[in-house]
Amino acid sequence: MAATRLTLISTEDGRAALASQRVREKMAERIGQQGVRDARVLAAMAAVPRHLFVDAALASRAYEDAALPIGHGQTISRPYIVARCAELLLAAIREPRSATVLEIGTGCGYAAAVLAQLFGTVVSVERLRPLHELARANLRPLRLPNVRLVFGDGSLGVPGQPPFDGIVAAAAGAELPAAWLAQLRDGGRLVAPLGSSEQRLVVAQKDAAGRVSQRTIEAVRFVPLKPGTG
Repeated sequence: MAATRLTLISTEDGRAALASQRVREKMAERIGQQGVRDARVLAAMAAVPRHLFVDAALASRAYEDAALPIGHGQTISRPYIVARCAELLLAAIREPRSATVLEIGTGCGYAAAVLAQLFGTVVSVERLRPLHELARANLRPLRLPNVRLVFGDGSLGVPGQPPFDGIVAAAAGAELPAAWLAQLRDGGRLVAPLGSSEQRLVVAQKDAAGRVSQRTIEAVRFVPLKPGTG
């Protein structure tokens, strides 16, 4: 399945829409200056209107490189972090437009919308019912048929699915859950934060024989990974 390019919804004020496009492009330029080099990722970041995924009171801050609250003790990740995780995942997938990736922690749906620009199918799981519904509402106007939202315990991944080509997590645990590694295809890659008071972004690569190697990328700050649903 080919990745779906985002068709932006026009606003009543065309000038506002144009200004928003410029702001997104400038945000993408800043992300590039921070070290994200993949042009496909930068184009995806410039395409997705982040202000649609934050509370109206915070819309003026939507294109800052900052995590913002989305309720229920959760946040929308910094644009740089969304882009960095996407780039790390993309680098290991030979044919991204036919790949299926799993996102752990849908949140408000922003990262899923970015991933949908890059991969054939995005399955995103959220453990909090109100955020699952918020993401569904946020994504609906963007009409992304290659995104599937799942309500469930993200620490368990999405059981019963074919192995995923890639997995990216937006919550940090003490270790990588065995369920995630089991649901990762041989040759696939997992990008996730690890740790509690001090966190680091790690890449876990599964080889053709199912062996997993792991390397640390950089220090990060994510919400904690929690089991169950709520």
